Amino acid sequence: MSVSVDPTADPTSVEPSGNESAEALRPHAEDAFADELAALAAQDDRPRPARWKLSPWAVATYLLGGVLADGTVISPKYVGPRRIVEVAVSTLATDRALLLLGVPGTAKTWVSEHLAAAVSGDSTLLVQGTAGTPEEAIRYGWNYAQLLAHGPSRDALVPSPVMRAMAEGATVRVEELTRIPADVQDTLITILSEKTLPIPELGQEVLAVRGFSLIATANDRDRGVNELSSALRRRFNTVVLPLPESVEAEVDIVARRVDQIGRSLDLPAAPDGIDEIRRVVTVFRELRAGVTSDGRTKVKSPSGTLSTAEAISVVTGGLALAAHFGDGVLRAGDVAAGILGAVVRDPAADRVVWQEYLEAVVRERAGWTDFYRACREVSA
Repeated sequence: MSVSVDPTADPTSVEPSGNESAEALRPHAEDAFADELAALAAQDDRPRPARWKLSPWAVATYLLGGVLADGTVISPKYVGPRRIVEVAVSTLATDRALLLLGVPGTAKTWVSEHLAAAVSGDSTLLVQGTAGTPEEAIRYGWNYAQLLAHGPSRDALVPSPVMRAMAEGATVRVEELTRIPADVQDTLITILSEKTLPIPELGQEVLAVRGFSLIATANDRDRGVNELSSALRRRFNTVVLPLPESVEAEVDIVARRVDQIGRSLDLPAAPDGIDEIRRVVTVFRELRAGVTSDGRTKVKSPSGTLSTAEAISVVTGGLALAAHFGDGVLRAGDVAAGILGAVVRDPAADRVVWQEYLEAVVRERAGWTDFYRACREVSA
């Protein structure tokens, strides 16, 4: 027998008021960019797949940014090749699941959240993958008080975010899929291939309604941790998110996110901070690549990833230092400690890599004397 399971909310949960939502440290994408989503919906006259809030074209515009016919400016959420976003959105418009793959810090989670917000208007249907993620997080669980009192029943069943998305025709996100144990990962095979979730205890099943889609993210540094089975991998269309192609592209990404985070934390804007952002990005890119930007000097790479996300964190921390303990101007001394913490993850090996880079590259670079001195001071 096929039935639709009502994904009722937890009766113990408390709905936030409008003020609480406004005061959230990090609002969900659909709340933070509600005005942009509403403007797109109002002017979007293109065909929309079942239960989509926007057309595929409008979803791509929301992620990549643009100017609407009425002059509304849509800010870019992702800076990268347009075709990658178009392929990802097109995948969600089919019955295929989407796997966003990439090295740490390539905005996989950020893109998945904004895709879910634009497609379904709700990015909160989320399964966070860890080594301890149980099967119930993907299938369903039980309210054990109800189960012991009345036995297996619909009232005793606790739907997972995946089950809720199937019943509602919404988008569900599975973060860090390769960190989930292999036997739990494979719970997704029937869901993605047959679009059904059996409930053998009740002799029932949940059939996915039109509009259901699943977005998973995976870190390609985690290969071999809990690598996907070939059966499960075939159920996904894989889109690889690359690192930013150029220094300027990465500087733009870091500057935009730091500005957004700074405003949410009420940090004052740092005048001329772009110069320090460019330095941080340059250091990270050279250490990642193992060669200086001019291609003349080879350098050793540290054990850490030195991702764009880490660059954002370093600059945001520096902005806080400048605002609270400086004159409000972002300087080399404000970002030096953050860079040291990001680079030196292994106190023995990485410290040698960092010292060699400072002496061979930073010390000799014109206009970087203040940066060299600040880094030497915190490295001492």
